[in-house]
Amino acid sequence: MLLVYTHKITPRVKYAFKHILTRILGIPVTFTTTIEDFIAHDSLKMSYTKQPLSHEVFIRSHDILFEHGLSDIDIHVQDWENTKCFFSNGEKSAIPFDIFSAAFYLLSRYEEYLPHVKDEYGRFTAVESLAYKHDFLHQPVIDVWAYKFKKVLETQFPDYEFPKKSYAIKPIIDVPSPYNFKLKGLMRNFGGTIKDLFGFKFKRLYYRYIVLFGIKKDSYDTFKYIINKQKQSNFKFLFFFLIGDYSTYDKGISANKKQFVTLIKQVADYCKVGIKASYFALEDIDILKKEKQRMEAILNTSLTASRQSFSKLNLPQSYRNLIELEILEDYTMGYVNHTGFRAGTCTPFFFYDLDYEIQTPLKITSYHLLDFSLLKHQSLLDKKKALNEIISEIKAVNGEFVPVFHNYTFSDVDRWVGYKELFNNILNSVNEN
Repeated sequence: MLLVYTHKITPRVKYAFKHILTRILGIPVTFTTTIEDFIAHDSLKMSYTKQPLSHEVFIRSHDILFEHGLSDIDIHVQDWENTKCFFSNGEKSAIPFDIFSAAFYLLSRYEEYLPHVKDEYGRFTAVESLAYKHDFLHQPVIDVWAYKFKKVLETQFPDYEFPKKSYAIKPIIDVPSPYNFKLKGLMRNFGGTIKDLFGFKFKRLYYRYIVLFGIKKDSYDTFKYIINKQKQSNFKFLFFFLIGDYSTYDKGISANKKQFVTLIKQVADYCKVGIKASYFALEDIDILKKEKQRMEAILNTSLTASRQSFSKLNLPQSYRNLIELEILEDYTMGYVNHTGFRAGTCTPFFFYDLDYEIQTPLKITSYHLLDFSLLKHQSLLDKKKALNEIISEIKAVNGEFVPVFHNYTFSDVDRWVGYKELFNNILNSVNEN
């Protein structure tokens, strides 16, 4: 148990320290404002305030963890050995930056509450982020900082047995539509036929009908392949099925189709299944509630995990809606067009509500790579290089790699050629040094 002396114990202090010390390093932490209790403690301890008490491990505190709401914070990102950090804290401190305040800024998504330019879907983009602007998006900086701090503790407390953690993976399979042509009904296929004809897409038209007549398998139907991969892996895959109503943005299969329901049940026998909330469910809690109940009826169990369509988040309302409906895990946090660490970490964390100043029960698992983000690399070799780089960053801090692939990614046709091999590389990365 590590005891932290600080002049004021706030929800922000607890939140930041528990993420770095407990979730990343596995060290239990508690807090005190009483000097006598701090002196009497005979195990790990440190002070987090403006001035050191004596010769203890001391980190000079920044004001952000003792404030309420949002303020105009002046941030200067600086180099720190093999990484970058901000909130520098002077010479007396055991490390040159207040990593707890910096971690809070990134984890709370403080910058996403500030004025910024959104994309056409209303999303916060990577290029607007501090991490992108200062070239540390590629690194799970909070985890890197945590291990730097661990070295300080190991030096100060050489007899303490520090817990060990190992690299893990959590593959996500996103299913906006389980089939390309099957189960889409007469009108949608008729409309698709007209579109193919006028677009001179004769190859697609031919393929559409040999699939509809049962001569060839639908290219999106890769579920048998994925389940076989799940059987060979020690890590549970997590599927997100879209079962919302057909709309401008969501063009999946109706949840009334028995074949679709059967598919979801079959996948749930082997993998964990969550809901891919539709585009309009993001804004309307009643639609989200309907979709949740629909999925629970299919799975015959309570729903625990969600992912939003188009990886869109409206903070804090999106997360408040999930909490109200008792969906306690979310996998939306990430960037569609960039690999990297949107929240600066490869360790799951809890949503901190900046308006109410509380840590909520909603666990956020940010994803670090979406299959689409690799399309900008022309060759398979370049894709592998980009994939291996992010895996190396996560392995360096014994983190959890969360990649998002779609069911159609495994079709191995057109732009998805080679993606099966990339997925295999992810699964094999657990056994490689």
